[in-house]
Amino acid sequence: MSELNLTKSATAEIHQGSNSFSAYDYQVKAQALEYNESDEAVVSFPNAAKYFGYYKKYGQLKKAIDTLMIYVVGKGFSTDAGTGVILDHINGWGEDTIHSILWNLGVVSMVQGDAFAEIIREEGKEKGKILNLKPISPERMKIILNKKGTIERYEQVQAGNTNKKLKKEDVLHICNDRIGDEQRGTSVVECCEWVINAIEEARRDYRVLLHRNVVPVRIIEVDTDDTAKRNTFMEEYKDAIRKGEVLVVPKGTVEIKDTTLQIQDPIAWIQSLENYFYLAVGIPKVIASPDGLSEGSSKVSYLVFEPIYTFKQMLMESDLWNQCQFRIKFNRPPSLQDNIQSNEAKNTSQTGFQPKDMAVTPGRE
Repeated sequence: MSELNLTKSATAEIHQGSNSFSAYDYQVKAQALEYNESDEAVVSFPNAAKYFGYYKKYGQLKKAIDTLMIYVVGKGFSTDAGTGVILDHINGWGEDTIHSILWNLGVVSMVQGDAFAEIIREEGKEKGKILNLKPISPERMKIILNKKGTIERYEQVQAGNTNKKLKKEDVLHICNDRIGDEQRGTSVVECCEWVINAIEEARRDYRVLLHRNVVPVRIIEVDTDDTAKRNTFMEEYKDAIRKGEVLVVPKGTVEIKDTTLQIQDPIAWIQSLENYFYLAVGIPKVIASPDGLSEGSSKVSYLVFEPIYTFKQMLMESDLWNQCQFRIKFNRPPSLQDNIQSNEAKNTSQTGFQPKDMAVTPGRE
């Protein structure tokens, strides 16, 4: 007979070793910025395929990034007549326009941290007129830095051939959120990876649960240990479930145990993850999915979004001037600032508020 003595209980050491778990021992993994003091440092993009996979397969990430860059370049730009003629003739790989190329570079810079385009000039002229901008995927690019930590040149990886060396002035290079003296930009996917996985896991788990309500998992006891008879019954049961029919069996030969699944609604959990996701990407949820938001909160969210996309516009304008000598000014999407101020002025229910009501002063009435 088993000895059931509570004084013989013990505690499992689940907090020891590399696989320990605790609800209270979460720590952010330390991460140093890339740096190299060798005569020639090579920076490549080994996670490019992985990050493109997240962008291509996860619709919310793709649309969030796409939409942000539409706000940056989607309204076009103004420039002088001479620059406008040059830009009108840029066609990338043959059917691009300057607008699609700039949108492309902006999207890739957010997905990968860096985006590149080869600057093609008039033949025989080292710094001649720019004829074209041809985007190159980071998968096929390397950044070569010198001992001082500045860019010396670029190399385009070519399968079966030696790398194509490109001078610094022959590459348009867009960085996303580069900080300190690190040697590359920051990918949005890097900080969103965990939450994307969590959202997709929750959705897939919920899909299985809903499916099991239609075709539940059951524990069935059969009054036989004959493998052939058992398999025959399993096929008959499966066929009945598939056809939505009633399966009739001899009394006492089969007993079905109750295995009802308790479904916890995951919507609140998924919504909280999505809110975090949109914050990480840098675009308000109202821009991508306005459902369920009030007009007031939508306006506030849009106002907060305005300096984000205008800052990205300013950075791209600076890159185009510094690296290509194209002086352009992106057109800004409509602002809600004037609209909100006008509505506040028309709000007669809040008359009587005076500037001195906003602060505590000795002479306040």
